Amino acid sequence: MVSETEKPRQKLRTGFTTGTCATAAAKAGLEALITKKKINHTEVTLPKEKKITISVSDCQFDQKSAKCSVIKDGGDDPDVTHGAEIVVDLKITDDVGKIKIDGGTGVGRVTKPGLGLEIGAAAINPTPKKMLIQNLTEAGKEILQKHGIEVVISVPKGAEIAPKTDNPRLGIMGGISILGTTGIVLPYSTASFAASIRQSLDVTIAMGDDTVVLTTGGRSEDFAKKEISLPDHCFVQMGDFSGYTIQQCAKKSIKKAYVAGFIGKLTKIAMGVKQTHVKGSKVDMDFLAQVAQRCNADTNTINEIKKANTARHVQEIITSNKVDSFFAQICKESYEQMRAHSESKVEIQVILFDFDGCALGRYP
Repeated sequence: MVSETEKPRQKLRTGFTTGTCATAAAKAGLEALITKKKINHTEVTLPKEKKITISVSDCQFDQKSAKCSVIKDGGDDPDVTHGAEIVVDLKITDDVGKIKIDGGTGVGRVTKPGLGLEIGAAAINPTPKKMLIQNLTEAGKEILQKHGIEVVISVPKGAEIAPKTDNPRLGIMGGISILGTTGIVLPYSTASFAASIRQSLDVTIAMGDDTVVLTTGGRSEDFAKKEISLPDHCFVQMGDFSGYTIQQCAKKSIKKAYVAGFIGKLTKIAMGVKQTHVKGSKVDMDFLAQVAQRCNADTNTINEIKKANTARHVQEIITSNKVDSFFAQICKESYEQMRAHSESKVEIQVILFDFDGCALGRYP
């Protein structure tokens, strides 16, 4: 059994998902009805049979219903749902043996296909549903022999948090999703970001489109939207996972991908770096100097680039020295790398923006 308060030394702290929170709140409510006592902690069985003890923030109950809440703890992951209150209203019904699960205030509703959930349904993913059912079945065996259980999950600040997530882009409106494949949040989780990329591509395909715009973040996406006229669901933030994203585009038969970003990330892509996180790789000034040399930059400019502080600094040097073909060359080399990662299965166009949203270069 793992306690939620355990902090492995010299490691980032794990947290738990919204699905785990909802399960803990629901189980606490059921236990309160069974024991007629207020529940402060409850043990949840996670999808891979691991157990975790969760603190219950609030617990109220009467004869046939309970209302409990758990505060989401994202651990050391930069998670926008960290600190959110996940509330479950649980009641005993006459529907013998049945467990019904729905979303209330602050839980989003599905409006687009491609998410593995019915349109109109609450955005409660299959794994959290399964976890809820398993835990309630185990805790409520006797109750389920004569009655049913109804669970409504709500997140009071869900509508406020939702715009900071990918939900609006995915067509999940009005709140957050109840998520979790393992029940645990891994800090800076590569797995969760990769899953988000795949899901975004699936929505694009389900909406009948085969063209995507891959951006490195929110700002480059905003600039790309002014440049490329496509529906919101075609815009996919690939973050640092450029190689993985274009491979997934090829795998899912995406026909065309625009790749849009700033000089730092596009330089890393041009260098052949598939995972471009700032801590995982550095922009090589010698590489940029070689690009400038191929663009017939003079010796002074090349030497300035070699001594540059950042990729943005290089952009300033190139602009002030009017090496016009440089940005197009970065785009060309990024294009060649991305085409190779896609095994030449995806048509690609690369656009390099300056920090005011002007396109400095593109290829082809």
